[in-house]
Amino acid sequence: MGDVEDLAVSVCGAAIQFEGVPGDVDENLRRLRALIIEAIDRGATLIAIPEFATSPLPLMAEVHRSVMPPSNAAVDMLADISRRESVRIGGSMLIADGDEIYNRYHLFEPDGSVHLHDKDLPTMWENAFYGPGNDDGVFETGLGRMGAAVCWELIRSQTARRLAGVDVVMTGTHWWTVPSNWGPIVNRAFGPLAQYNRYLSEQAPVEFARRVGAPVLQASHSGRFRTDFLLAPGTSTAVGYETSYVGATQIVAADGTVLASRNTAEGPGVVVAEVQLGARQPLVPVEESFWIPKLPAALRAYWHQQNLAAKSYYRRQGRDAGLAAAANCD
Repeated sequence: MGDVEDLAVSVCGAAIQFEGVPGDVDENLRRLRALIIEAIDRGATLIAIPEFATSPLPLMAEVHRSVMPPSNAAVDMLADISRRESVRIGGSMLIADGDEIYNRYHLFEPDGSVHLHDKDLPTMWENAFYGPGNDDGVFETGLGRMGAAVCWELIRSQTARRLAGVDVVMTGTHWWTVPSNWGPIVNRAFGPLAQYNRYLSEQAPVEFARRVGAPVLQASHSGRFRTDFLLAPGTSTAVGYETSYVGATQIVAADGTVLASRNTAEGPGVVVAEVQLGARQPLVPVEESFWIPKLPAALRAYWHQQNLAAKSYYRRQGRDAGLAAAANCD
């Protein structure tokens, strides 16, 4: 990573903020296409779309309908746009492969190449829909070495270590906050946690860029939604959980400078900025701890509890429901 400033390549990057319909892949692709075309019309040649780009992921039965086989309409659409418009597009979707389901990041190149990364650890109730992957998420591309990471992968030290030396990081997020419908006592008790969670979501790509030494393009979901909240492993007993997406769709330089940003509260849209690609010496060393930030005990407890409950759901019914949907996919 010596003197790279003179070797850096500049590209016009875009990140898309999306509001989708759970389980309705056709409608979500229609909305996504329009935003991608807007990004291209604004000059973008490197475009980040969100994690779960084909469907938001509340814990609802209809979301299983968004699980697709490796060859599917979303892949065809994104590959076609990439080829026709000479752009690179990256985002993830739920893919059934063999007897498992993965949150699979796809990076499409204009020459028809497709690079894949399966998210290594599902986050909280995401465990109800897919299992872990084990690849390094580093791609050799026409723009150099590109890395893929999604959502809470950005706040773990092992992700920063595996992506050391890449020229740019492509990522997307699906980051929600605390419930708004559990009453005023809970609202007051969760107030500090909600504030910290919002700060954490907004800072994740900034702190990650500073530790990897590469720019980060992060796309996000937006809007309010309702989900079920599983109470314990081994049971489907749940309570209603009304919440919203937090954080921001951002383009961040290698030193952590935010080049463009759109808060999730602003709704769907596109951010565009000129991005200097190329690996640089990271400004901050990677922590030895599992998490990059110091997560509050309540957030760590929430993470573990939902992981256990949702993994049990996946084993009992989530995997079978997703595999069945993929098998029936047109």
